[in-house]
Amino acid sequence: MLQSEQVDCLVIGSGFGGSVAASRLSSAGKKVVLLERGKEWKTSDEQDTFSSYRHPDGRSAWLSDETVLFEPQPIPRFTGLVERCVEDGVTVWVAAGVGGGSLVYNTVLLRPSQENFEKVFASEVSYSDFVKYFDRVYAVMQPEQIPDEVLNTHYYLSSRVFLEQAAKAGLHTEKLFIASSWDIAKQEISGEKRPSAIDGEIWYGINSGMKKSLDRNYLDIGLRTGNLEIRPLHNVTGIREDDSDGFAVHYQRIDSSGKSLEEGTITTRRLFLGAGSIGTSRLLIKAKGKGTLPKLNDFVGKFWGDNGDTFATRNVGTETNPGQGGPASVVIKHHDNPISPQTIIVYPQWDAPEGTLTSLGMSIPQDHGEFRYDDRDESVKLFWPIDSPGVRKVLDGVNHTYSLMDACIDIEAEAPDSQDSGQTSNGRTHPTTQAVNGITAHPLGGVVMGKACDYYGRVMGYDGLYVMDGAFIPGSTAATNPALTIAAFAERSIENIIANDL
Repeated sequence: MLQSEQVDCLVIGSGFGGSVAASRLSSAGKKVVLLERGKEWKTSDEQDTFSSYRHPDGRSAWLSDETVLFEPQPIPRFTGLVERCVEDGVTVWVAAGVGGGSLVYNTVLLRPSQENFEKVFASEVSYSDFVKYFDRVYAVMQPEQIPDEVLNTHYYLSSRVFLEQAAKAGLHTEKLFIASSWDIAKQEISGEKRPSAIDGEIWYGINSGMKKSLDRNYLDIGLRTGNLEIRPLHNVTGIREDDSDGFAVHYQRIDSSGKSLEEGTITTRRLFLGAGSIGTSRLLIKAKGKGTLPKLNDFVGKFWGDNGDTFATRNVGTETNPGQGGPASVVIKHHDNPISPQTIIVYPQWDAPEGTLTSLGMSIPQDHGEFRYDDRDESVKLFWPIDSPGVRKVLDGVNHTYSLMDACIDIEAEAPDSQDSGQTSNGRTHPTTQAVNGITAHPLGGVVMGKACDYYGRVMGYDGLYVMDGAFIPGSTAATNPALTIAAFAERSIENIIANDL
């Protein structure tokens, strides 16, 4: 049976943008309904909420018959946490669940430098004025730096080796501010809780409850007002203009296997899109292509980027304990890299060989991709110029940083398959790291500020239609992971919208 209703404010998606918008709107006294395609994931004392890397099951992947991280393994089809989107030139990982990406990320809340911020964002966004929104997110999410007593345990050996190598190479390092509770990590170390974070579990969730995910702060604040209703397992399938000068949103309510239980339509005068770069862009491009939102401009679908993401597993010639010690806790900032600015974090990889470090690099991509609509099957595909000079420049930049670190290592053992060996003058060998790209967990762009939206997320052509998430950001968050910057932009946007539009 087709359900139909009208709501004051409708939010689609519960990641960093959607959660901030829903929380602030409800705190301002607005009645808000939030639709989330994924399920709720509440940790408990039993510590059995999430799947694990070592024994994955359906909870690990979104409606897939096999795992989508590491070596594929068959799993039951389930509304799990991580979806793999195989696009043209890039594979994108996106999250599903109440709390969005905060359920699966390394919990890093990293501020971009002013210099890098100004390389990405237009002069209409002043860095000095924007800092207060970083502070506002910190006040809600309460990030912490790793205590020395935790860093000095065997579990976090990889982090210490990473810091030592960077210091030898003359690179700047810092402890990260992360939205995780190090007191809970201490409880894991002491045996009060079963190992989860210290055992390297990150992307499928942390069963000890260490992550300060959005369902435990922003969304909780909204729920406590009595003005926010969250509806999990509601998958939005389309948006169209409504006769009342608002919007009609079509959805399917699904069960945990993805089966449609009912279809419905919600109408609203205020629609806030927080389904992420992939989800939000697809919804709007499909609506433009089908003619259900015909006033969207031609910039919708453009200026997409992978945040300059690169990955490397490096042979470092010493013990590293690579499968333990999460989430990421330390960072290299090589922003004066002569090729492209680089920010690199190390994180545990449960199946990595001993003596290696696995790391993620982030930069500022020089080229952009775009989404395209195919009216033959009403599909939307992302195209990314993986072989372009601008994309290659990011890869060259991170490999330059790794070369500085590699030069400080002498090893005689054979390097892993992902690396080459080079002879030193004394006849010993050192590894030559070759990072890879074409994979990202940080999709950005598609409905960007100053092009498809104004600088507060108002979609051009439509009053009452707003983009709150990573789709709003032009391809990069300035050599940082996107979580903090997306949330800060959402804080800035919703403050302006509440003051001027509602």
